[in-house]
Amino acid sequence: MEDPEAAGAARPPGLSSLLPPREFLRSRKGQLLLAESVLSFIIFICYIASLAASFMMAPLLEFLLALFLFFAYASKLNEKFKGIHWPLADFLRCVTAAIIYFAISIAAVSKYSDGASKAAGVFGFAATIVFAVDFYITFNDLVTFLKQGSSDSPEGHKTEDEDSDSDSD
Repeated sequence: MEDPEAAGAARPPGLSSLLPPREFLRSRKGQLLLAESVLSFIIFICYIASLAASFMMAPLLEFLLALFLFFAYASKLNEKFKGIHWPLADFLRCVTAAIIYFAISIAAVSKYSDGASKAAGVFGFAATIVFAVDFYITFNDLVTFLKQGSSDSPEGHKTEDEDSDSDSD
């Protein structure tokens, strides 16, 4: 019997259809989003178990945002919904996450003495690095995206409109 993925057949319905494609998991963006989700979840659990429980909301929100973007990119929602500037939204998410994780990690490590707070701080510094790498890569994608948008000059749109007017005559 042949492996359905090797034959290029569609996945059978069920729980396996919810899993992202292997190509996306092997991509740099997929691995970064997966690492961000896992680190944010670990940090969230550490903050729940620590004396610094007041910091738990930031990792929870970052976990949910990273998980949403992971499945949005995996299911190619970014190609279906062109009205959203995906690279810009992803860039802003990564920049704010890196800054927030850096700040709360410093506070957790310096202000609280329990082990869970220290662990959350250490994982927070690791998350800061992962988010910084992601926003650097996303910045390069954003520059490319913006250059593509600026290459569509108003003259190009004007000639298309003139062409459609001459076709209707």
